[in-house]
Amino acid sequence: MTEQQMEWLQAKTEMIQEMKQLGHQEALGELIARQLGSPAAIRRMTAYLRNVKPRNPELVVDEMLAICSEIEAWKKKKESEAANAAYNELLRYGLGEEED
Repeated sequence: MTEQQMEWLQAKTEMIQEMKQLGHQEALGELIARQLGSPAAIRRMTAYLRNVKPRNPELVVDEMLAICSEIEAWKKKKESEAANAAYNELLRYGLGEEED
């Protein structure tokens, strides 16, 4: 098992443990971990569970959707910044073809 896989498994295990302590089903935790996808997002969900202690599974799913939405917005922002940087380079230096 790679280090990344171990980190993901540890984050998932901690989150599922928190969910079970709140009375939620383990299967819900598995689905949420798979949807969140990264250890950082899973740890963020774990922090939410520890601090808010939601008893309603709908609140847990709502938070998962909010985290996914913020991650997607961040990715789009980074893509936009990269495209903008490439465009600025094109404006600054042209296409690299010099005319005689």
